[in-house]
Amino acid sequence: MYCKGMMRNALMVSILLAYAGFARAERPMAVDDAGTLDRGGAKVEFGWAKDGKVRGFEGAVGYAPIDDLELEFDFGRARDHEPAHTETIRALGAVVKWVPLKSDVGLSAGLKYEYINERVLGDASAHGQALTGLFTWSFEAGPLLHVNLGREWVDADDDGDAANVWGVGLDVPLTEQLHVTVETFGAQHARPDRQIGLRYEIAEGLKISGAVGRGNDRNIANVGVAWEF
Repeated sequence: MYCKGMMRNALMVSILLAYAGFARAERPMAVDDAGTLDRGGAKVEFGWAKDGKVRGFEGAVGYAPIDDLELEFDFGRARDHEPAHTETIRALGAVVKWVPLKSDVGLSAGLKYEYINERVLGDASAHGQALTGLFTWSFEAGPLLHVNLGREWVDADDDGDAANVWGVGLDVPLTEQLHVTVETFGAQHARPDRQIGLRYEIAEGLKISGAVGRGNDRNIANVGVAWEF
């Protein structure tokens, strides 16, 4: 029983540390931007994601109660299809994003704090936190360059783990509605992941997106829809 629990704890930690930041950035990117919703604005997101053998659905709701501050609540349910330990995983999280420096052209910067609880249904659980510095450079021609630098802490049944995390992403508008995204991101002691995606605004505030990538001997992908209002 002890060995089985340790294996599950290792699985939880590996899932939590697989991303540069627990919460998803603007879909389909993993690298977040230094920006928030306008005061009084809200968003709803829903999508499907794959990380190696782990596949499932995820969602988020967000709200900006004041200028420069955004609150977000995340939820997800996934299944690890690894034959040796097929598990169902549930996740709940919260995010506080503060971006006091904003610029239409040039540098924007802020901080993001995240908390997540993941549980293998009926068994082990893991709690994670992350603090990330967010930097975005807006070019006059339209592209956005995002840089994330931070640290994540994971506590799985009293066995702690931590890692520095990073990410660099480029968001390039091909047309007013269609954007292509290219990014690389990772955690300490792991090789980088790389991902490319597309985002299309089908109506004002309503966007669909998808991305595919690879890293650390596994494939990653996500598709989804987001509505800001």
